[in-house]
Amino acid sequence: MLLNFILRKKGFTLIELLVVIALIGLLASVVFVQLGPVRARARDAKRQSDFAQIGKAMDLCKIDAACGLGEDKYPTISAGGDAVASIGAYLASVPKDPTDSTPNEYTWLANSGNETNYYCLFTKLEGTTNTWLTSSHRGVITLSQASTPATLSTCQ
Repeated sequence: MLLNFILRKKGFTLIELLVVIALIGLLASVVFVQLGPVRARARDAKRQSDFAQIGKAMDLCKIDAACGLGEDKYPTISAGGDAVASIGAYLASVPKDPTDSTPNEYTWLANSGNETNYYCLFTKLEGTTNTWLTSSHRGVITLSQASTPATLSTCQ
């Protein structure tokens, strides 16, 4: 009779399957919560890489007479602060923010008129509170402050 009972039990019961599925779901939710800050840091690293690329392309374009406005001039950003689509032959397509969300989008400041020897690009980083990343004629700089860096010396 014991042998007959062992031979009949070939699968899992519904309760056993539900318990296993619930445990897997619980473990997966814990892992996803732990990965949130890692993803934010990865997006911030992408932003820093983008800003370094943009800065190098702007500097190369500035000294190239066939690029932008000629020698010693950065490509002009329109007065509305519209983004630059490309930077001469040095950067065919200017990268966009990894999230494309409004608080973290790349913001260009206009450099028209007498300010063609300057440019400024900034964005807010996700990984830390009130931290901004700027790229300008002064280089790529990380700032910790509550307000936007548009009025700071890094962008002037």
